[in-house]
Amino acid sequence: MGNAVALFKKYISLLDEVYKNASKSAVLDSNAANIANGAGANEFIVPKISMQGLADYSRNSGYVGGDVTLTNETIKANFDRGRSFTIDAMDNEETAGVAFGRLSSEFIRVKVVPEIDAFRFAVYAGKAGNSAKGVLATGEDAIKAITAAMSKMDDDEVPEESRILFVTPTIKRLIEAMDTTKSREIIANFGSRLVTVPQSRFYTAIDQLDGTTSGETEGGYVKHAATADPETAAGQNINFMIVEKSAVIQFEKHVVPSVFSPEENQSADGWKFNYRNYALCDVYENKTAGIYLHSVA
Repeated sequence: MGNAVALFKKYISLLDEVYKNASKSAVLDSNAANIANGAGANEFIVPKISMQGLADYSRNSGYVGGDVTLTNETIKANFDRGRSFTIDAMDNEETAGVAFGRLSSEFIRVKVVPEIDAFRFAVYAGKAGNSAKGVLATGEDAIKAITAAMSKMDDDEVPEESRILFVTPTIKRLIEAMDTTKSREIIANFGSRLVTVPQSRFYTAIDQLDGTTSGETEGGYVKHAATADPETAAGQNINFMIVEKSAVIQFEKHVVPSVFSPEENQSADGWKFNYRNYALCDVYENKTAGIYLHSVA
């Protein structure tokens, strides 16, 4: 049994790679060195800097003094989700360990990563500094919309080299199918900074199911539906989103995939897999222009 435990624990160490390979939003992960833990368990401290602009230089008195303000903003975690699974010891033994090994990787790939992506994109959509709506039925429509977005971000002086274009596969194919150089130019502007996102992860708002109440036991998430509350709009499909990486705060504070052998599991004769993801994603309030959203009307 010792060899099996070691094997599973080695397998668990690869789950972060599963996340990185499957996630569409991982490219926006923030530098952990720029984020500190707050006084509370659910707090993050993010540095913010502001300063005054140029003033007239005087040949008599010289420079006009300026102020630089460095503050630390406290932000609370907004993602805390988890699940626990048990594979009967005999079921696992009879499949030569495949049952448990496949459970963990498939759970990360099929359930965890899509929800994390959907949550992040919905948060960023809700805080986009600029947005437009409409149906992009043709490649020409898509090019015009993306060009307008890029022009707006240029005017707002958003750094071009760190902009990432997230787009649905459908929109990308419409552009690629055009028999013109325009499509190639649009793609070339972003190069490797173009990421296709399945529509099922690309909504302006989602609901996360709690896993316990009636109708929500399956867990996961769904596109937010219309409600009687006029302040809460129904989730819409996103066509594309351009995000400048430094505009967002995206940090996972506590990710725990744990494995317990049947000997360690005190509630059942089976292999137990626990997973918890405790994280933050937000937008700097002075960098909302770094997010451009285009959604279906």
